Amino acid sequence: MLTLGVLLAHWMLLGAVSLPLPAAQTLEPVGNWAFNTRSLPIPTPTPTPQQTLPPQRPPLPAARNPAARHTPKATHTAAPSPASHPESNSGSDIHLSPVGQAQEATESVANSDTKDNTPPATTQEPVNVATMTHHPAPEKPTEATATKPIPIHVFPPSTRLKYAIKGEIKGIPYFVNGELLWLQDGKAYSARMEVSHFLLGSRVQTSTGQLTEQGLMPSRFGDKVRSEVAAHFVYDKGKVIFSANTPDAPLQPGAQDQLSIIIQLGVMLGAQPQAWTPGRSVSFQAVGPRSSDTWTFAVGGTENLSLPGGDVHAVRLWRDPTGEYDPKVELWLAPEMAYLPVRIRLSQANGDFVEQQWRSTQAP
Repeated sequence: MLTLGVLLAHWMLLGAVSLPLPAAQTLEPVGNWAFNTRSLPIPTPTPTPQQTLPPQRPPLPAARNPAARHTPKATHTAAPSPASHPESNSGSDIHLSPVGQAQEATESVANSDTKDNTPPATTQEPVNVATMTHHPAPEKPTEATATKPIPIHVFPPSTRLKYAIKGEIKGIPYFVNGELLWLQDGKAYSARMEVSHFLLGSRVQTSTGQLTEQGLMPSRFGDKVRSEVAAHFVYDKGKVIFSANTPDAPLQPGAQDQLSIIIQLGVMLGAQPQAWTPGRSVSFQAVGPRSSDTWTFAVGGTENLSLPGGDVHAVRLWRDPTGEYDPKVELWLAPEMAYLPVRIRLSQANGDFVEQQWRSTQAP
């Protein structure tokens, strides 16, 4: 179109300029000519002035269509899944959220065995983020992803949260205590989740790493009941190494461990709260003590909760079961508490459940 416009402009310019030609001379008929020997002076022809055309600009090159930009796939985030079971008959991990630690402890009281299961990896759906469509899914919410750098003030300040934990296994209720200790100095972080019972002992999960513009960058994840098993994030080699001598796992961008993923969800939510509308979802590679999986969380609305520590407003996220024995995981992250978890609930299809509720906040 641009080239055609230039040609039309040239045509109009040339059509508007008349090029004067010398006037035609009228000649007498040949019969009237007289042949004389006298010489006639030949008049000097007057040069005809020609109008000078303005210099023409060279035609502009045709505009090229911009190359299509690549749309990254959304990272679906999975709800904090229970930590891997330290002892598994099948050798696979049981994904439990921190609350799931209490479930394991009380199972011995109920003299019942839980079946180990490893939720299959969730297929990530194309996103345009994160990517929040940021990450979409039929019958699932669309995906979400934080694309802007995360300012340092978005990370929760160092704190200690106490929890009351209750649950039920095969109709038998139980009650235990929980604690989340979160420490950060603006560059590095340390998280520690402990579920304990004065008779049954405790289970402790730990995560350490760096704070970056993309959020938490774990370097080590530990899970301890009697002895500790750990996963090490080796970024320069692009893999995760497990102390339990299980096969290494490829390390994916934005990977989290089963504890840091809870904090990372809150950090992303705090960085772009307007982007986390109901119906969106986010996914991560979730690394446990023996293997890794893909966890996807859907975003719900804000709810009013009455908890042992008081009334709070919290955003609900959840992860649907991906296997026969996989629990449904629900998280409630409170904006007034820097989007730290104030409630976590795991529920099985057979009616068993465990729920962790915020009871108090203390200095670290």
